[in-house]
Amino acid sequence: MGLPVLGHPSLCLDGQRISIQLPPTALPQPPCGRQPHPGDRGSSVPFLSTKAPLPATLTLSRHEDYSPGTPEEISSALACFLNSSAPGLNHIPYSVWKSLHHIRPTLLLSLLNPLLAHSFHAPSLQKALGIVLDKPGKPVYDSPSSFRIIILLCTLSKILERVAASRLSIRALTCSLIHPRQCCSLPRTSTVDAAQVLQQHVQSLHQLRHKASTNFLDIKGGLDNVESPVLLFLLRRKSVSLYLIKWISSFLRDRTCRLSFERSLPTFALVSVGVPQCSPISPVRFVIYLSSLYTEIHNSLTIFDVDPSPSW
Repeated sequence: MGLPVLGHPSLCLDGQRISIQLPPTALPQPPCGRQPHPGDRGSSVPFLSTKAPLPATLTLSRHEDYSPGTPEEISSALACFLNSSAPGLNHIPYSVWKSLHHIRPTLLLSLLNPLLAHSFHAPSLQKALGIVLDKPGKPVYDSPSSFRIIILLCTLSKILERVAASRLSIRALTCSLIHPRQCCSLPRTSTVDAAQVLQQHVQSLHQLRHKASTNFLDIKGGLDNVESPVLLFLLRRKSVSLYLIKWISSFLRDRTCRLSFERSLPTFALVSVGVPQCSPISPVRFVIYLSSLYTEIHNSLTIFDVDPSPSW
C-alpha cells in the first residue's frame, strides 16, 4: 500500500517494512553502532549533527514490540488540544484534525501508526517555528534574556507526540522510570499533588510541635539542556520498549528551528541539544532524565516537580 505522507515523494508499506523515497540529504545519518554513555557530551556524538549524504531510499523494519494505536487513543490525544491553539509551519489547526477524525477515525491512524511502528519521525515534522516576543517591563531590549521564544510545532507531530507521551507515561509508572516522589504530567503526580503532599507533611510536623522549613530550587533552562544520549541510555537501562526508544531518538535527532522576528531571515538552524518544552512528551522525558539525581535526605521530604508550561 502506498501512502502520500508528509510531503515526501512516496512512503510504501508492505506490513513489516517501510520504504521511503527521499532526496539524498533529507534524512539524518543513522546512529553509530555503539551504546551511548551518560558521560557523552552532545557535541561528541556523531549522529546529533551530520551532513553526510544518504541513499535515496531508506528502509526501516517494523518493531515486533509495537502495539497498534486505536481510534480511542487518537481521540484522547486530540481532546488535549484547544482549537484556538496556533498551528505550526503546516498551518493546519487542530479543529481540522478533530473533524477528520470524527468523519473517518482510521485516517490519522493510517498516518501515525507506521511512524511509531517503524520508529521514524519524518523530517517535515522536525521543523519548528520560533516566535520571538518581548518580555514586558524590560528597560532595554539589547540582550537575549529580554525576549522569550514561543515554539510552534506541526499539529500532526504534536498529536503523535501526545500518543507517545501517554505510552511513555504508562511505562514510567509501571517500570520504575521515576522516583515515587517525582511529580510531572502523570496520573496522581501533578503539581497539585506535590503541593498537597508538602502541606500534609508540614502540618504533621506542626502537630508534633516541630519546626518545618521549605527550600525551593529551580533548574534553569532544564529542558534546553537535556542531552539525547543520556536520556536514551536511561530508557534502555529501564527496558522501555525498543520501538519507543528508537522513535524518541528519531524525534530528537536533527531538529531544526526558524526564528520569526522583525527583519529575520527565513532560514532554519540545527537544534542539537535539549527537548522542545512545547512538546507534549517533553515533561515526562525530563522527569525520567532527572530521576538519577533524586536522593533521600534523612528526616526530610524531597519532591521533584516539573512545570510543563508551554513556553520555550
